Amino acid sequence: MKLKIIVVLLVLLAFPSVMDAQCAMCRAVVESEADGKTAEGINNGIVYLMAVPYVLVAGLFYFIYRKMRG
Repeated sequence: MKLKIIVVLLVLLAFPSVMDAQCAMCRAVVESEADGKTAEGINNGIVYLMAVPYVLVAGLFYFIYRKMRG
């Protein structure tokens, strides 16, 4: 079970382009521009903003798990 979770996390971290995420408003603004670098920058910003709370919560649960275990 642990190995599967670690493999999935490594794949997601190794291939961030797999995790394309954009809201409808951002996508409409970006698609109206001809430059693809703006779209890539906005998309990366959304992914990073989405990932930070998950990392913090995972760290909190890991800390609680370690405290309860021993």
